[in-house]
Amino acid sequence: MNKQENTGFEVHSLDAMCVNESLLTHKWYHNVKYLIVGVLFGVVFVKSEVVSWFRIQEMFRLQSFHMYGIIGSAIMVGMISIFLIKKFNIKTIYGEKIKFHPKTFNKGQVYGGLIFGLGWAITGACPGPLFAQIGTGATVIVVTLLSAIAGTWMYGLLRDKLPH
Repeated sequence: MNKQENTGFEVHSLDAMCVNESLLTHKWYHNVKYLIVGVLFGVVFVKSEVVSWFRIQEMFRLQSFHMYGIIGSAIMVGMISIFLIKKFNIKTIYGEKIKFHPKTFNKGQVYGGLIFGLGWAITGACPGPLFAQIGTGATVIVVTLLSAIAGTWMYGLLRDKLPH
């Protein structure tokens, strides 16, 4: 194994010049940055009322533009980001090319979207803000979190038998 002293990670590859992030083993403190970003993201979710059950219900009842504005803004940021990544050939911090693979549409996406939306409407929570909701003291959301984990596990178990 090659050790790079200045970066604090080990490279499990013969070619240390071409680093693949999945081959890196970081020390524990390298994950603190993800904790900080996650906490800040949660604060933004709470302050923008994205985690509010009432805001989510307003959205599904078509009573308020608030959530549609936030979701639309996220879509626009994503579109602009992808455009800039492609236009300027932006690479990862390790120098890897970012690849976009074409997506094909299938009927399973419609079924999955309907199930996802139904769960979101019933629980007032989607996977993004689950942890922020729990952090605000809405501990009943733990049931939703466990249900999301169970649903993901079930999908993995039945994936080959589902319409794709």
